Amino acid sequence: MSEPISFVQAINLGLQEAMEADPKVLLLGEDVEDGQSGGAFKVSKGLSTRFGVERVRGTPISEQAIMGAAVGAAIAGYRPIAEIMFMNFLTVGMDQLVNHAAKIRFMSGGRTSVPLTVRCSTGAGVGFGGQHSDMLEAWLAHVPGLKVATASNPADAKGLLLSAIEDNDPTVFIENVAMYQSKGAPPAPGYKVPLGKAAISRAGDDLTIVTYGRPVLDALAVAEDFAAEGVSVEVIDLRTIAPWDEAAVLNSVARTKRAIVLHEAVKNFGAGGEIASRIHEELFSDLKKPVKRIGSKYAVVPFASPLEKTFLYSREEIASAIRAQLD
Repeated sequence: MSEPISFVQAINLGLQEAMEADPKVLLLGEDVEDGQSGGAFKVSKGLSTRFGVERVRGTPISEQAIMGAAVGAAIAGYRPIAEIMFMNFLTVGMDQLVNHAAKIRFMSGGRTSVPLTVRCSTGAGVGFGGQHSDMLEAWLAHVPGLKVATASNPADAKGLLLSAIEDNDPTVFIENVAMYQSKGAPPAPGYKVPLGKAAISRAGDDLTIVTYGRPVLDALAVAEDFAAEGVSVEVIDLRTIAPWDEAAVLNSVARTKRAIVLHEAVKNFGAGGEIASRIHEELFSDLKKPVKRIGSKYAVVPFASPLEKTFLYSREEIASAIRAQLD
């Protein structure tokens, strides 16, 4: 049996596989070369040695330059992977991402594609502070032309990344810092996860939890606790936030008639609001209770550990929401 691999290893393997399969795949970002540090979290370790610095290229500390160069390379026929060290730093390159990468296919009448993958790390709970920890997927999902994906396990991290790299439109691939060293079963070579396809991480009949990324693990843990009480909770891992698998969610909730939407991002104006609204619009007469949303507090992510813990949603909140739905 194969040894478990970490998120870092899985993403590194995905990058290797993509670069081996297609010489047009490039990686650029701060410190990504082995002569620098192999990436801030060692995700690109070994790649510049293997594929050369022409294809794995360290850049200045300029997200505008990274994003602009990547968009230009994509238009020119390459498949660039732009590493933006932290998701908050996407804000510096938002013009290139939102006004160029996301719109060029539409503005060119479909003649010009932008096969760009933007990798970024983020996540609260590790003490990185407010400018390095935001989950901003709702911003990105609101932009037509962008795809947004994130994984809850190493195998899906590799599979989603490979699908993003092969896609002809721009995809933002979100990596949670707190999960980088967590381990899971390795995927088979060539394993891909289709963008826009959710997974049923745990089957159940009494209630549906819709989530993605790190919260999937918390939802599964709470669902396991409730199983001991005879409560059957279904956990859906969206994997792709935009486009999200609406059919999978609606099919599940139509059966269980109760739903909770969970994400790490702040609850206010989050992706959970869109998902909950669609469930209400399509299944209002079938629901036994209104859809419940769970997210983090509407605040800047604190640096101090006790405050950061208070900021984040908790398993206790998930359990309380399940009980309220079942009453």
